[in-house]
Amino acid sequence: MVPAIVAITAATQWVVHKAMSIATATVKKHSDFGGGYRLLELDVPSIAAEVVPGQFIHLKVPNLDGRILRRPFSIFKADSRSLSVLYKQVGRGTLAMGRIDCGDKLSIIGPLGNGFPALSAESQPVLVGGGYGVAPLYLLASRLPQKGILFVGGRTATDILGVGLFRNLGWQVEIATEDGALGAKGFVTDPLDKWLDQQSEANAPEFFVCGPDGLLHAIGERAVKGGWQAWLSLDKHMGCGVGACLACVQKIRLADGSEVLKRVCKDGPVFESREIVWEGE
Repeated sequence: MVPAIVAITAATQWVVHKAMSIATATVKKHSDFGGGYRLLELDVPSIAAEVVPGQFIHLKVPNLDGRILRRPFSIFKADSRSLSVLYKQVGRGTLAMGRIDCGDKLSIIGPLGNGFPALSAESQPVLVGGGYGVAPLYLLASRLPQKGILFVGGRTATDILGVGLFRNLGWQVEIATEDGALGAKGFVTDPLDKWLDQQSEANAPEFFVCGPDGLLHAIGERAVKGGWQAWLSLDKHMGCGVGACLACVQKIRLADGSEVLKRVCKDGPVFESREIVWEGE
């Protein structure tokens, strides 16, 4: 397959976002989602109506004994009134979230960050997610102007989330698990590479990716080599979520080749693969 050559310039069109806001949200639904994850649906029209796929919210978790730092959560679903997030109870903050009830009032800031840009003309969308990384990809899939293909991977079947929802939207879904419990056995890049080998130059993929750094790096390398665009949603530990604390900086390569530090929470979390300077490069 001969790759299409894509030039990334300063003219790349990003969606212009309105200013974030702080609001009090009412809990509409709080339920098990599967795979150890829970779904939290919030009624908050002032924020939900402005959400762009790939953005996130900062939630003040109740019942944390006076702790003031908020927690960032990718936005899974959003409409004109409400938004939803997925989370797994793995630490003190998310364990405390398990005690949230319907009707509770929660303080959130959002929508935060720059989400995924519009799909380029004549490109076919290819979504790649690892585990919880499918959450922001679902909102993107629901809003893209054309259907495409989702590659989703995890260690075992319980790490594969929400594939039925993507199929209901009309998307093709390819699954890989490291233990072979569901889909192909191995990494998600295995079925992806087979699929890429079957594509013609006329079907240039455009990648939208969310998951662990190893996955982001792997897809970014393939995109650079193939001459395609890959939009990678970085996952960094965040403090303030609004760019003030500098806890989530990432080295970024500018168009002139120079390198600067940018804030993932404010300048990202989505960057194009050619922009990212990975550790050790």
